[in-house]
Amino acid sequence: MGLTIQMLGTGSAFAKHYYNNNALLDSGEGKLLIDCGTTASLALHQMGVPLPDIDAILITHIHADHVGGLEEFGFQMNILHRRKPLLYIAEPLIHPLWEHTLKGGMSQQGMIDKLEDVFEVNVITPGVPTTLVAGIQVELIPTRHIPGKNSYSLFINDRLFYSADMVFDPDLLHHLVHERGCRSILHEVQLQGAGEVHTTLDELLSLPTPLQEQIHLMHYSDDMEQFRDKAGIMSFLEQQRVYPLVELERAE
Repeated sequence: MGLTIQMLGTGSAFAKHYYNNNALLDSGEGKLLIDCGTTASLALHQMGVPLPDIDAILITHIHADHVGGLEEFGFQMNILHRRKPLLYIAEPLIHPLWEHTLKGGMSQQGMIDKLEDVFEVNVITPGVPTTLVAGIQVELIPTRHIPGKNSYSLFINDRLFYSADMVFDPDLLHHLVHERGCRSILHEVQLQGAGEVHTTLDELLSLPTPLQEQIHLMHYSDDMEQFRDKAGIMSFLEQQRVYPLVELERAE
């Protein structure tokens, strides 16, 4: 079995219909959850994926649509299944994740005082390809989102670029495709308005046609259907559909 990706949701931070933009990678040997937003547990329930079946979670940045479900995930795994979930995270995200996101709900005096009390925390270094679960290698790539806050996009198995929330960076996309051998790009998109902290559809439409052919759009607003005919040759990822990676790659 080849690598597959299933989007728990494909929505932007304010989308209600499409859920949070989180994904499940499955190599056939292991499952990796990319981000765990507020709607993650509901989506996994609808997909028929029990939480203990997930081998590890990878966090890209600290916003509720990407980490808002970690409290429930952590408590369920610790209380109901008696084990800590494996959490992969860049070092700069650890302090804000605990102190500014999870501590208020999860801390219990003398029992839970830090992130490591709930999760098996593994620090990964940006720029270093690392095997997170069997059959899934990920390289964290720092990308710009909110000024002053760390955010990381992903290069998976030396062939798939998965953007976190990020402002438009055509140089990075050209580098990945032409110098790193990237075959498919799953890219967040803001359908309307100026791209102050996200990449707009108009910006992606400015890319050369060969690059656009590799792009699949995600993290979109609930009015996505109005933009299907405006996205040109780029396609919108569908919520909870299972995609074999080879299906997303442009034919040579």
